[in-house]
Amino acid sequence: MKHLSTVEMIGAVACMTEIIITNEIPFCELDSAAGDGDFGMSLAKGFKEIKSQWESMLSDDFETFLRNCSLVITEYCGGASGPIWGSGFRGAARAAKGISSFGVMEIASILDSAAASIMKTGGAQLGDKTLLDALIPAAESLKESAAMGIGLKSALEASAMQAVRGAESTKNIIATKGRASYLGERSLQFPDAGATAIGIIFTHVVEHLFQ
Repeated sequence: MKHLSTVEMIGAVACMTEIIITNEIPFCELDSAAGDGDFGMSLAKGFKEIKSQWESMLSDDFETFLRNCSLVITEYCGGASGPIWGSGFRGAARAAKGISSFGVMEIASILDSAAASIMKTGGAQLGDKTLLDALIPAAESLKESAAMGIGLKSALEASAMQAVRGAESTKNIIATKGRASYLGERSLQFPDAGATAIGIIFTHVVEHLFQ
């Protein structure tokens, strides 16, 4: 397999939706160490709504589908998750415009655009102990794989691994954004919940795509 179809990419979002809903409580527990403890609930609220509206949101065009998702996420996800994750999906949609076959470079561009949109919305960047510390390494890994001509399966597996490593690295970062920033040095040793979620989601989605 060298490319994923629009149907397969939408299937990846379906898998992502199930992972987020299934991990509602674990994601809250991750967030309780250095946040409000409601991250999993806030995120799952929006993705439960995506699942509820799924049939009406489907489209033959991946850009349109992602934009539909972004609207639901922005409206229904609680707290900061709505604007942050919603902007990520909007950024992803921009990169997906006019594309119906998704190889390593196309998927890298989608993740890259999602990260750029999140940075613009939230004012965070790599190293601020946010989900970007997993998302950006995942995107960079895919770009490197594309440059080296690495196959899709291996490239996505490497990308997921970098997302997990990026999430783990947030244990060594003092939070400067969000609720965790109030803790200062006490936020050390606790991984960022959003980054950890990205690592978990990417790992399971890649497994789903190639099972």
